[in-house]
Amino acid sequence: MSLDKQTRVRDIMVTKPVVFTSETDLLDAVCTLVDKQITGAPVVDARGNLIGLLTERDFLRAALVAGYHGERGGCVGDYMSRDVEAVNADDSLLDVATRFVETKRRRFPVIQDNRVVGVVVRRDVLRAVIRAFDLRGSE
Repeated sequence: MSLDKQTRVRDIMVTKPVVFTSETDLLDAVCTLVDKQITGAPVVDARGNLIGLLTERDFLRAALVAGYHGERGGCVGDYMSRDVEAVNADDSLLDVATRFVETKRRRFPVIQDNRVVGVVVRRDVLRAVIRAFDLRGSE
């Protein structure tokens, strides 16, 4: 048994991801992350182009700034990570699994023509591996 080399990121990604704009209120964004039980989301411009990523870590950084300086809130654009790695929808499962192993990333925005079309997280890859190896048996 082996991983299917034909499986593409588009086959395993979340196709309707939570996204924010740089103008989204930071506290609203964090509430969304908590409510949806996700740890980060892409930030897009008006055309859906990827411009950043907001993660729990980014919010914690904002909270520390607020604690030290007495500032509250702000916009996603003030705290998002701008150095974002993304994968393409047509990348293979093996390629994205390799990227997860070689980096500390937990999620990758999935882009097609620089527009966000999905998100893939480590757990999506793990689910695909379980299916590929039929680890839960036939149902």
